[in-house]
Amino acid sequence: MSQCMSSLNPPKTLINPKISIKNPSLPSIFTFKTKPRFQKLTTISASVISSQNQDQDQDHPPLSLDSLISSSRKDELFGSIKSSLSNCLSETNLHLTVPGLKSKTRGKVRDIYDSGDYLVLVTTDRQSAFDRILASIPFKGQVLNETSLWWFDKTRHITSNAVVCSPDKNVTIAKKCSVFPVEFVVRGYVTGSTDTSLWTVYKKGVRNYCGNVLPDGLVKSQKLPENILTPTTKAADHDVPVTPDEIVKRGLMTQADYDEASRKALSLFEYGQHIALEHGLILVDTKYEFGKANDGSVVLIDEVHTPDSSRYWIANSYDERFQNGLEPENVDKEFLRLWFKDHCNPYEDEVLPDAPADLVCELAWRYIFLYETITKSKFEMPLMEEPIHDRISQNVARALASLQ
Repeated sequence: MSQCMSSLNPPKTLINPKISIKNPSLPSIFTFKTKPRFQKLTTISASVISSQNQDQDQDHPPLSLDSLISSSRKDELFGSIKSSLSNCLSETNLHLTVPGLKSKTRGKVRDIYDSGDYLVLVTTDRQSAFDRILASIPFKGQVLNETSLWWFDKTRHITSNAVVCSPDKNVTIAKKCSVFPVEFVVRGYVTGSTDTSLWTVYKKGVRNYCGNVLPDGLVKSQKLPENILTPTTKAADHDVPVTPDEIVKRGLMTQADYDEASRKALSLFEYGQHIALEHGLILVDTKYEFGKANDGSVVLIDEVHTPDSSRYWIANSYDERFQNGLEPENVDKEFLRLWFKDHCNPYEDEVLPDAPADLVCELAWRYIFLYETITKSKFEMPLMEEPIHDRISQNVARALASLQ
């Protein structure tokens, strides 16, 4: 699609994930109202996953970690991945090449341009961790953009979104909206290693987290009896967990907006889990962002169920590994973070070492693997004859002209 002549949604209000038209009166935190949950919590078996996998079409065997580690598809793609190491989309400057773009905001992964009525969101190949860029991963930007577009299309029955069109493999054009300063983190399992993760706070003795009452006796990687919301808001350079009540009391959202956004977040997650399980994966947790459109509606923005915003486990092996006290098989990016922690101080060193090419290629394959597993579609390698930045500039210019 070279022009914005078709859209995932009828062109409603698009949202700007990071360039928010923020309300200066909004304090820095939201409040949600949730009912105390998990007053009675029994041990949840994951046998339902195994039984569902047994019902799969015999022509489509259950997904296994072997298909990630070694497969003919990986062999097929690895040459293209290696040859693209020096041709990643690490930086864009569309404001210098596309008429009508007024400004650029550089996020960790996305470059966001203001074109007046619309926002141009370019997803780059940058890989970030430790609050800095570690490397550029071939085709990552295309994977993230196309994964989100797939989910935006599949979830229109749950919520409208900010997407106007996608004129390029790495680009989404959206309408502006006022972004709520809250991330709606939804969790289905007790896991995680960051300071705000559910397992981290739970093992420290916390039993009321973001308005959710948790019982004693939970273990790591256990499935919760129902999905929960653990919203966060930004404070300086880190995320801060907040309760629904705090969100409303601090003026971050109205009660009505919070209720609508939280209902949509839980519905999106439940639907995402259903689709993921059909495709051999467990959607463990994720985060959503919402904004308010010009017509007053609450719309979904940013990204949906991507490898960056979500945690995925292999479904087929979960039950047995959980019962044996083993970590679930996962498709994660932790190995690259660990390499940097082992070879430098990524928080303090002014200059970081270059990531090994084999690790970068492996991560690129994992992104593509997740895209193809989630969407059940074949990843299309972009033609490399034309420089990526030139291609994007031309496609965006044509798209914006068609929208005038």
